[in-house]
Amino acid sequence: MIEIQVPDSDLRYFRFNGLPETVQHGVLTRLGGVSQEPFVSLNMSSYRPDHPDHVRENQARGYGAFGRTADSLVHARLVHRADVVQVTQAEQGEIVPDCDALITNEIGCGLTMNYADCAPIFVYDPQNHAIGLGHAGWQGTVRDVPGEIVRAMQASFGSDPAELWGAVGPCISGAVYEVGDNVIEAVQANFGEDAKRLLIPQAGRVRPHFDLPLANWINFERAGVKTIELSGLCTGSRTDLFFSHRVEQGATGRFAAVMILT
Repeated sequence: MIEIQVPDSDLRYFRFNGLPETVQHGVLTRLGGVSQEPFVSLNMSSYRPDHPDHVRENQARGYGAFGRTADSLVHARLVHRADVVQVTQAEQGEIVPDCDALITNEIGCGLTMNYADCAPIFVYDPQNHAIGLGHAGWQGTVRDVPGEIVRAMQASFGSDPAELWGAVGPCISGAVYEVGDNVIEAVQANFGEDAKRLLIPQAGRVRPHFDLPLANWINFERAGVKTIELSGLCTGSRTDLFFSHRVEQGATGRFAAVMILT
């Protein structure tokens, strides 16, 4: 990923190399906002117990880096499943209920979601000029958010999976993501033989670590996507840059991903 420093501010974001300029996008960091502990500093979520004025200012700064406001983007109320909703500019400023992925083929439509360890999932169709943005924690991953986005874009836009570009943004990685029996069983049930490389044994420890970004890479591959990027950034290891629900034990904010079809 490429790090972009916003001029005259502490705000920065990361963008992928593989997308053309016709798809404006980025993953904001936790830097450059006004929120106080434990939400320091660019908490973008109004669902956290942060001061509303701070969140509004953070959103103005964060979305402003992309020339947008909160009212000119489509938001989602995330539920840790894999439901996909097609949207247009008519939904901008709204929070789409009960979904973990949004797709659009309308020029000017912008999508955004919030994260703190879950994986931002990006999809672009260069043939039909359409985009998808998703949110995949372990539950969304075993339910195959990337694959559901691909299938929804096939149905709605006629997308060819082999022509799509997919990416997994900054999220918690196998370096730090220790998981319990519920996750282990779900990964084994949904990934079969691939579970052996996704559940990483830890020397001297009973519980393995789960490789969330690799699991979503596999989901993309299974869906037929040929071109896939990983961010290489771990939210759990880089709490200087990102919020991490796991490492910060729930007392933290949310960073945002943005994707706009131009």
